[in-house]
Amino acid sequence: MSVRGDVWSIYRESLPVLFVALAGGLFAGLVLDSMVEQAERFPGLLVMVPVFLATRGNVYGALGGRISSGLHQGLVEPRFDWNDRLVNAVIASFVNGIGISVVIGVVTWLALALLNWEAATLLEFVGIMLISGVLTSFVMIFGLLALIFVGYTHGYDPDNLVGPIVTTLGDVFGMLFLLFSIAVVEVIA
Repeated sequence: MSVRGDVWSIYRESLPVLFVALAGGLFAGLVLDSMVEQAERFPGLLVMVPVFLATRGNVYGALGGRISSGLHQGLVEPRFDWNDRLVNAVIASFVNGIGISVVIGVVTWLALALLNWEAATLLEFVGIMLISGVLTSFVMIFGLLALIFVGYTHGYDPDNLVGPIVTTLGDVFGMLFLLFSIAVVEVIA
């Protein structure tokens, strides 16, 4: 294929997904706007939001890259069946996603304490991050795999899909599950 053909193929495959990512980002922003009231109940909460969303992209972007490489190399089939490479990548991403969520809660609390800023309790921060981390991990893993597999079976290059899919799923479901987690912790605390 020519360079022009390669560029057109990437553009053709990426543009629709980028429009979906745009809509997802706007939706996530609306959810964030609705969280401002909860920020008064849990001071310092908004400090965690960008870090939480960024780590969703980092952890699950790596998973998407591994799956994409596995599909290109023929090491992973585009279906949900037992494949040691796929299972190991999913488990590693799940553990990393939950682990970094807890770390975010602890580090945010410590940073706010060191700055002598008002903050929710350590248990509240960790609870919010743990609940939202577990829920987003499930959605990110299975949503990402499903969309990559469907795209691949329909002739799309998964490398063109991973970035926008991870960003959109992470932003939309990350914000929704943060809002849900806040409500749960508010009831418990």
